[in-house]
Amino acid sequence: MNLQTLPGLFISHGSPMLALNPEQVGPALQRLGFNLPKPQAIVVMSAHWESQSLEVSTATRPETWHDFRGFPQELYEMRYPAAGNPQFAEEILHLFAEAHIPAHANSTRPRDHGVWMPLLHMYPDADIPVVEISLPMNMAADEIYKIGQILAPLREKQILLIGSGSITHNLRELSWDGENKAVPEWASAFRNYVVSKLNHANFDAVLEWDSIPHMQRNHPTLEHFAPLFFAMGTGHRFSIVHSSFSMGALGMDIYRFD
Repeated sequence: MNLQTLPGLFISHGSPMLALNPEQVGPALQRLGFNLPKPQAIVVMSAHWESQSLEVSTATRPETWHDFRGFPQELYEMRYPAAGNPQFAEEILHLFAEAHIPAHANSTRPRDHGVWMPLLHMYPDADIPVVEISLPMNMAADEIYKIGQILAPLREKQILLIGSGSITHNLRELSWDGENKAVPEWASAFRNYVVSKLNHANFDAVLEWDSIPHMQRNHPTLEHFAPLFFAMGTGHRFSIVHSSFSMGALGMDIYRFD
């Protein structure tokens, strides 16, 4: 079989309403799924699986988890029934063991919306096995980056690696009433700073996240930014797949690492 090398991706998955109201990013994800060679499997690190130590889902068919409240009933009826792949998950655990990174199997974790929501647009047939890995919040940025580096060779086996988070994520600052609010300067300046550093291959400046201007206002907590560190580890060549803002200050960028 002639396998093609896939990129690593950072996907801003936005509000759960992305599933019902795709805005600009839904079609961008759809095009991405159409244009890439079909993956043999997908590995996702999601902002919504925070853990003490690194975990890997070994579930055969994880439940679709609606890990949010207060949204339309239609959203809670959605399912993303893609299979897991316990054998492949064990291979991932072996890669971590070889790299001396402690990691644990988790066979019961359901699939959170940071995984299924973007994949709903990219691969609506749900016919590609998906393995989720956790976001170890006790790890430093360069250690999360190293997780991406360890899994990067899987790209040559037609495995798609995704960090699912958000380039900006301050829910208190958003315009929830649906108005097209202007993008605040602190959000656009933050996003532009990160993109500038990635464009110039200055990954260290992004990994030193606490020095990024407006960091605290864009990310009061780190979990939606940290999947970017993972994606950065998967490839050296950065490019922008999509860039937009939703609800004013919610960045919906998609980045590619080859």
